Amino acid sequence: MPDSINVAPGVLVPAGALSLRMTRSSGPGGQNVNKVASKVDLRVDLARIEGLDASARARLEALTAHRRDAEGRLLVTSQRTRDQSRNLDDAREKVRALVARALVRPRKRRRTRPTAAAHERRLAEKRRASARKRDRRNLGDD
Repeated sequence: MPDSINVAPGVLVPAGALSLRMTRSSGPGGQNVNKVASKVDLRVDLARIEGLDASARARLEALTAHRRDAEGRLLVTSQRTRDQSRNLDDAREKVRALVARALVRPRKRRRTRPTAAAHERRLAEKRRASARKRDRRNLGDD
C-alpha cells in the first residue's frame, strides 16, 4: 500500500485514499516491457483528501474532470521509466502537483480600458480594411 502524500502544511492525501495497480508498460525497456509490470496506475479518492477548503476542492474537481474514472476517482498513470518504484514516485509527484495547483487561488481579473492610442489604432485599421474591401468591389465593375 502506498504511503500518504504531504502536499502542503495541513494538506494531506492519506494512504487510504490511494489505490495502486501495476501493469505492463508501453514505455522504455525493450523486450523487458513484455515481462515486467512497471507501469503504475494510481487512483485517488478526491473526497478523502484532508485539509482542502471548499474553493480549493472545487478547483481540484475542475482540474481533474477529464482524468476521473467511473467511480469519480482521479487516475494518474506513469510509465516514464523502466523501474516500477521510480514510476510510482513519478505518479505520486503528479498527484502532489495537481493538489498543490488546486491550492493556489487564482488572481482576480482587473478590468482595464484600452489606451486612447490603441483605440485609435484599432479604428484606423478598421478604416484601412474597409477601404481595401471597397477598392476590391469597385474593380469588379469594369
